[in-house]
Amino acid sequence: MDLSCLDLALEAQLSCKLGNYRRGVSFFESAMQVGTEDLQLLSAIYSQIGYAYFQLGEHNKALEYYDYDLRLARTIGDKAGEAKACGNLGHALKSVGRCDEAVPFCQRYLDITRAMSDKVGQAQALYIFGNVYHAKAMEMSWSGVEPGHFTAEATAALKKAVQYYEVNLCLVEELGDRAAEGHAYGKLGHTYHLLGDFERAVAAHEKRLLIAQEFGDRPAARRTHGNLGSTYIYLGQYEKAIFHYKRTLVLTRLLNERALEAQVNYSIGNTYTLLQDFGKAIDYYQKHLAIARELNDRVGEARVCWTLANLYTTMSNYEHAINYTRKHLEIALEMGDRNGAATARMNLLDLQQVLRLKSNTTATSLEEQSGKSLRFKMFLLTSHQRTFFSLFFFFLRILRCLVYVLMLQPGSLDTIGEDTFLDFLSRFQSHRMDDQRCTLDGQTNFLTSTPSYTPPVAERKSIPGLTTPSQDPGHFLELLASSQARRLNDQRVSLSHFPGLRPSTSSQPRTPSTSSTDQVPSQGDETRGTPSEDSVFHSMVEKSQVRISPA
Repeated sequence: MDLSCLDLALEAQLSCKLGNYRRGVSFFESAMQVGTEDLQLLSAIYSQIGYAYFQLGEHNKALEYYDYDLRLARTIGDKAGEAKACGNLGHALKSVGRCDEAVPFCQRYLDITRAMSDKVGQAQALYIFGNVYHAKAMEMSWSGVEPGHFTAEATAALKKAVQYYEVNLCLVEELGDRAAEGHAYGKLGHTYHLLGDFERAVAAHEKRLLIAQEFGDRPAARRTHGNLGSTYIYLGQYEKAIFHYKRTLVLTRLLNERALEAQVNYSIGNTYTLLQDFGKAIDYYQKHLAIARELNDRVGEARVCWTLANLYTTMSNYEHAINYTRKHLEIALEMGDRNGAATARMNLLDLQQVLRLKSNTTATSLEEQSGKSLRFKMFLLTSHQRTFFSLFFFFLRILRCLVYVLMLQPGSLDTIGEDTFLDFLSRFQSHRMDDQRCTLDGQTNFLTSTPSYTPPVAERKSIPGLTTPSQDPGHFLELLASSQARRLNDQRVSLSHFPGLRPSTSSQPRTPSTSSTDQVPSQGDETRGTPSEDSVFHSMVEKSQVRISPA
């Protein structure tokens, strides 16, 4: 028996729910070939096939179907459908780095939901708006920028993101949506961190952690403990950082996340190094090394070998330092990393020279040669002085390696070991904002975000003073918004041009209902009778039409 468009769409939806997006796309395309007279069903298909294509990394196809959904809604005058399509387009454009293009769609989504008094939609629009400005700030900045040291333009974008997140937070708090509160606190915590407001970042992350624990959400708790550890590093509170990193470590083991477990071991090792507890630091670096070898992570293995070599040199254990430097060189050559190999060679030459000197000369001869090398003077120092000057010496030695590398490859800065050792450790901690790139995420992006996020079920009135791009006269975004509107108006076509719509309905379009099937169903709606197959499909689709990444 031939399957109907609805049957095929339901099969496609099930495949997508199970993560088989390629199969889902195939069934959605078959559904459109069969065709339907139901405009709501067609809109749902456009939305879901767009999402499936996005998950597959075929962004242009995703945007094409989201645009079909928007034009269908505008053609038939479906404001609720237009709002949700704008939300999908805004989020999708943000996720592929087209933030300026995303802004007008987010603004339209917010405007329509406010006009309709749709608080759920307003919450979603504000949340996506915050994500857009957060992503825009990241686009403006180079990857190594320190928190609190962004450009003026990027800082302004981050502050704009904070405004939208705060409005979203107050709105969902008003109606008691605890899950949405957790996501908002996570976003705020990360954005405050980037702005260098570490105290407020800690406060937001602590609230995020409480909500994650309330829901038994271990992945969210793991992310938040990691973020708290990174923030405490910047506050100089290393013991607290270690506490949260160790909690992160426990959760990664419970979740069987071996790669993340390795990263957390490395972060703990870095923190113990900052505390100059080198014995514990080595223990955690060795744990990282064991997992890196287990996972065949050669980059991670090279990095920790370089770190251990530096640490052993600081401790004047040159034999171990040479062993790890040789391993670093071996891996760099294997991977074709010329910069890393050059750094390892320079380190090896220095270490071999010192080891020969230590073995074959007396303290007197060392003193005679002390004018030739700063390193030779290290042997004449007390243990405490040697530790202090070893760290300083690595700053000079690593800079020397960097100069050597730059002579080999002018303009390249991608070399392991080109920063000072302790500065490297501090900087590395800041880049461990694991999974919380909100999700730049990532670094956290839409392709790796949780696809099953349940939209907020609450929203509040806007905070006075929050401005939107359209309120800035002459602003570039206003021009862009009007340009987008004109472009979309030009794209309004007759219904006969929509794929999957049977020609028999194109002459007299049926406006979709704006009843409960057009809204995100509430928890209480699930107990009201037995829904039809059609409404079940719409219910599933409505929940996923506006995809926003959890924090």
